[in-house]
Amino acid sequence: MQYIWQSANWHDFRWQSDLLIEAVGRTRFSQGKLLSEVHALGIHLSQEAQAEILTEETVRTSEIEGLKIDRESVRSSVARRLGLPSVSLRKPDRYTDGLVDVLLDATINYNTPLTAERLKSWQAALFPTGYSGLCRIKTGEWRSGSMQVVSGPIGREKIHFEAPPADRIDPEISKFFSWWETSAGKIEGLLRAGIAHFYFVTIHPFEDGNGRIARAITDMALAQDERLPFRFYTLSAQIMAERDEYYHILERSQKGDGDITAWLSWFIGCLERAIKNSEILIAKVLAMAAFWQRHSQTPVNDRQRKVINRLLEAGSGGFEGGLTTRKYVSIAKVGRATAYREISDLLNKGILRANQGKGRSVSYDLIW
Repeated sequence: MQYIWQSANWHDFRWQSDLLIEAVGRTRFSQGKLLSEVHALGIHLSQEAQAEILTEETVRTSEIEGLKIDRESVRSSVARRLGLPSVSLRKPDRYTDGLVDVLLDATINYNTPLTAERLKSWQAALFPTGYSGLCRIKTGEWRSGSMQVVSGPIGREKIHFEAPPADRIDPEISKFFSWWETSAGKIEGLLRAGIAHFYFVTIHPFEDGNGRIARAITDMALAQDERLPFRFYTLSAQIMAERDEYYHILERSQKGDGDITAWLSWFIGCLERAIKNSEILIAKVLAMAAFWQRHSQTPVNDRQRKVINRLLEAGSGGFEGGLTTRKYVSIAKVGRATAYREISDLLNKGILRANQGKGRSVSYDLIW
């Protein structure tokens, strides 16, 4: 037997609770601390934090699959759906809007039953053109053929995992839905989220999009556990940072004997690190809010606000090389003369300061 699903009762997962209890306790503590900090933000700032987290989640869950999407268009899509202001001049594409819709549906409607129809609609939203890259794929339907997870160049591919045959998808996914319903409240919530991720991605029911949907299901499980419709941490960003280990432990567990302790140990650790790293993002939201509070009476146009927000998002000293006229032109999509004039205006208003260099190498930073 090569893969876990080849065992008749493969979904009767086992784990050693004594090896997980300490990590679960630490993660619960971090989770409670974070939610207390979010509560202290107030409604407006917590909405800004939600938008930042959802933007990051959307970008990173795509990046895990090798897809680069424009952060600014994602932020625009998120802001529109959350009813927040946006100065972005970029219109999101159908994929971005579809993915944001999926992530929001998974969390806002966390108590809505998980069904085949719902999962199929999520997958269809990820592939609005019916193509994955240059390949035509089945959308809104289970796959009808075999599925392998491979890597490496053509002719030297390495098979990491082979999913159950297509004729087993219906019975396997039905068992998954049954487990999903009966496990709520019976299995420790964080462990249940990790099991749900592993369970679904092992069935691998679609031709493409399985990883993104597995992570959406994970977010849904976490939302059910917290009884909150929004995440204030992004698991996908942490998985992206640990992607090699993620794929390694997943492959090892899918070739195991049903004991998924190692997978759950990694998952809980990854979740704990994601929660701790969200404190950095919340600090950024607070810094941005404080900046705009100081300049609430300072008039700036939409292009200037867009550039300022880009600098704020990078953090103090995080905008490599500082802001230059050339970078302003690129971000604001204006000519050099307009860029120079608008930079000068921001200097005069005490928003920017010049870092003197030689010749044309002058750059600018925000006055935080």
